[in-house]
Amino acid sequence: MNRTMITAANTMGQLQKQLDVISNNIANSQTTGYKKRTAQFSELMYQQFNNQPVRGDAVGRLTPAGIRQGVGAQLSQIQMIMNLGSIVQTNRMLDFAIRDEKQFFKVLVERDGESTIQYTRNGAFYLSPLNDEETMLVNGDGHPILDENNNSIIFSGNMKTVGLADQGTLVFTNDANEEQTFQLGIVQIEKPQLLELAGDSMLKLPNHFDELTLPVEEIVMELNGAERGEINIAHQALEQSNVDVAEEMTNLIQTQRSYQFQARSITLADQMQGLINGIR
Repeated sequence: MNRTMITAANTMGQLQKQLDVISNNIANSQTTGYKKRTAQFSELMYQQFNNQPVRGDAVGRLTPAGIRQGVGAQLSQIQMIMNLGSIVQTNRMLDFAIRDEKQFFKVLVERDGESTIQYTRNGAFYLSPLNDEETMLVNGDGHPILDENNNSIIFSGNMKTVGLADQGTLVFTNDANEEQTFQLGIVQIEKPQLLELAGDSMLKLPNHFDELTLPVEEIVMELNGAERGEINIAHQALEQSNVDVAEEMTNLIQTQRSYQFQARSITLADQMQGLINGIR
């Protein structure tokens, strides 16, 4: 293949990844608490071809002395946009929406015999009975919602009402009018780009976290004690996705056209080679 084909083929592979990112945003436009992603590109290595072997021979030249010929572009980063989505009132007692764009709920996820703490902004919670007397607060997949001490939130009796006090305090009232309070586990994520996607709008620390030189506190900060005064949660409401479908459709069309342009480049390069090979 000539250089035109190589450049176009490299770029088409990276544009396909951008299409995947855009498609994922559109598919999750109605997912509660979802944060959209954007693809950032960077130039691959290029080669410099000088017109003059000696720069002194090009005195008075107005155009560049060399030609930079690259080999395409690469997807350098998929960045998460943390802008706050719209808050919608649901009037459901177990719905909560975080108003601060950096704050997340803590969820205990058990997979393949391992338990990990993950983070989400989806505040649509449910109740899961443990026995005849106790009930646990869980997310839509049945994973326990954690309190500030990383314990599951379990209350006794049949729930009558759920209230939200200051600093993220849950107040459960059972059918005997007994109140039980729990401090919702809330963290503030300072560096979301260092976290891994875990599916279902969940984030987690990367598997290779031990290789990073940053302490956990610089990435995920627990909001406990006096810092709980920074917690800002709306009750009986949910945060919608921050995806702008119109913007994503525009990006999709632009990316598709770029992909078609690269495919056309390969076709033209092939036709040029055919003409050259046909010369007798």
